Formats: sequence, C-alpha cells, structure tokens
Amino acid sequence: MRLGLSSYTYTWAIGVPGAVPERPLNAAGLIERAAALDVEVVQFADNLPLERLPAKEFDRLGAQARTAGLDIELGTRGIDPAHLRRCLAVARSLDCSLLRTVVDTHEHHPSPQDTVRELRPLREDFQRADVTLAIENHDRFTAAELCSVVDALGADWTGVCLDTVNSFGALEGPAIVIETLAPLTVNLHVKDFSITRAWHAMGFSIEGAPAGQGRLDVPALLSAIRRYRDDVSAVVELWTPPEDRLADTIAKELEWAQASVEFLRPLLVTANA
Repeated sequence: MRLGLSSYTYTWAIGVPGAVPERPLNAAGLIERAAALDVEVVQFADNLPLERLPAKEFDRLGAQARTAGLDIELGTRGIDPAHLRRCLAVARSLDCSLLRTVVDTHEHHPSPQDTVRELRPLREDFQRADVTLAIENHDRFTAAELCSVVDALGADWTGVCLDTVNSFGALEGPAIVIETLAPLTVNLHVKDFSITRAWHAMGFSIEGAPAGQGRLDVPALLSAIRRYRDDVSAVVELWTPPEDRLADTIAKELEWAQASVEFLRPLLVTANA
C-alpha cells in the first residue's frame, strides 16, 4: 500500500463556505505538504478541483509531483458523463491512474440503477485511458448498493473508494462497510473518528480524530484490504473539528495530518513487508 494525503486532509486550509483563509492552500501547496511529509500519493478531490485550472498548469503540477516522487490521483463529484470525460482528460495529462468520484451532487441524487445507466457508456473511455473509476461510499448508498453498482459496471474499470466514516450517514458503521467493500476497494480513505455522548445525554456526536487516536481499528482495516489486494493507495482524510479561530483550526489540522502520517507509516511498512 502507498501512503498519501488528500485535499480533504487540509479542508480548512483550502477553505469551506463561510470560512476561507486569506491565503488558501492551493494545488502546488498541497504537493509541497505531501513532499514534506514524505508520502507517495497526493489526491486532489472536489474541494480543490484541478479540472478548473488552465491547461498550462498541468505540466507545472505534473513536474512538481514527479520531482517530489509523488503520484497524483484525481477526485471529483458527480457522474455526469461530460464532466467525467473532462476529468479523465486531466487525469491523462497528469499520468493519473485513478479518478475517484462521489455519486451525488447538490442537484443530482441518482438511484443505483440510474448510476449504472449513466456510467456504463464511459467504460471504453476509461479503459482506453488506463484509468480506474473509484466510486466512493458517501452518505446515501448502503455498502451493498454500492457493490451492486460496481458489479453491474464491471470491476475491470471501476472499483470502490472506501471511506471509513461516510457510511454512518447510511446507518452503517466501519465493520459492515469494510467487510462488504474490501473486495472491491481500489482506493482507501483512512479517516479516524470519535463518538461521544452529548452533554445533555440525548444523542451522540461523531467527530474526526487523527489516525490511531480514535475508534477506528486501523490495523484490522489494512489487514482486511490486503486480503484482496495490496496495491491501493491509503490516503489520510480528516474531519477536524473547528476551533474558535480559523487560524487555530488550520494549525490543528496541520498537526493532525503529521500525527496521522507518523502513525500510519510503520503500519504500512509492516503491511508491505
């Protein structure tokens, strides 16, 4: 497995609606952070979309990543064929072998059957480009529904981007998600979490945690994935709870990223041995 960082490792530094820093982290800055932490992969997701950059930027980013010894992976949102073909063109220009997508957009929430119908015509495009489409479990499809989508499309060009927390939104915890999706996983989002009871005792809160400091059994997760394949990227994502000041939140996010990499690196070295 190859250790990586994502634009969702540094969500606050990039900016979220209503909380954008004066100098948001950009694509070149994300590559610099990945190089500084000596990981192998950097994944640009939909919060830092490369397809919106001028084409001349691709050569510069590609050269920067190669110099740092980094593989680039792309991420986007939605299943509109025209949009995915544009992303695929960017992937080819950056020599990416994986394009991750989340099925839903704010305007479009297709059923599993509609998802298959919209994606199926893209098979030859992805195979010709030698790029795998990784569909992420998000917060609506159950793990079984996502499996049915990948099975219907074919594992020769699609797979699962397994996120360890998202499926709480579909009333499924990591145990069932990992058991169900591990056989089809081509990309892993390592996102640790904590669950605490509200102060008034009526309800629970799910928040992020640095890898290894939450409830996620990371060694068991890696073992489950390796039973099927060991060539996936394991990308750190963080749900960093905000502090009162954005600058303090960004500083915490930076610390959590480093702590997560330091925790995961020896586990991946052991797993790869």
